[in-house]
Amino acid sequence: MRIGELARRAGTTTRTLRYYESRGLLPARRAENGYRSYDEGDLRLLQQIRTLQDFGFDLEKTRPFVDCLRAGHPAGDACPASLAVYRRKLDELDALIAQLASVRAEVGAQLARAELEASADLPGGPPPRCELGGPT
Repeated sequence: MRIGELARRAGTTTRTLRYYESRGLLPARRAENGYRSYDEGDLRLLQQIRTLQDFGFDLEKTRPFVDCLRAGHPAGDACPASLAVYRRKLDELDALIAQLASVRAEVGAQLARAELEASADLPGGPPPRCELGGPT
């Protein structure tokens, strides 16, 4: 298939495909007429790249998955290098989750402090507090 058809089927642009080619992620085969030529395996490579990018992987981190597919494995994540990339990504995500939990706790503490200060200024004492998900 030609580059336009591959781009359409992969849900991307020909410009993106040429960029992937320049980065060595997509093979640069040419037909006798000079046009780029692609097959179903190339479509599978693009689907793998797009899925990983949807998960937050930068383009360079998709390389082990692409190499695994090119080596003939039916799935791009069946190789040791791909598994290592998954493990590193999970470590990154765990660190981000911990950071967000810490920030959430700080914001919750600030809210509680602010509510106490605000309620001290109200005549008649603080209003009843309504917890989310609890009885009202």
